[in-house]
Amino acid sequence: MKKQILSLAVIALLAFAVQSCEKKEPKPAEEELTLGNKVDSLTTDIKEVKDSAVSKTENAAEDVKEATKKAAEDVKDATKKGAEKVENAAKAAKDGTVKTAKEVNEALKK
Repeated sequence: MKKQILSLAVIALLAFAVQSCEKKEPKPAEEELTLGNKVDSLTTDIKEVKDSAVSKTENAAEDVKEATKKAAEDVKDATKKGAEKVENAAKAAKDGTVKTAKEVNEALKK
């Protein structure tokens, strides 16, 4: 978690540096900003970046969870269908309905 926070802080600092490198006319309000106001502004930017990153991470985790759940259900359904086919073929072989391997294979396909 500390690494994530530090990474977010570095990203925010880089974003701030890129913004301050842009050539634009300084506004009087920006010229009057004190160092304390700049630090407050940067702190707010860092918090916003952090909140955004946390939100995106939570959304990604939820997407992975849902995809995993769906994949597990698909595997379960496929396994159940396959087991039913094998069971039906075994019953047919036991009952004498099919007598050859070819007939067992055909019963599995049904």
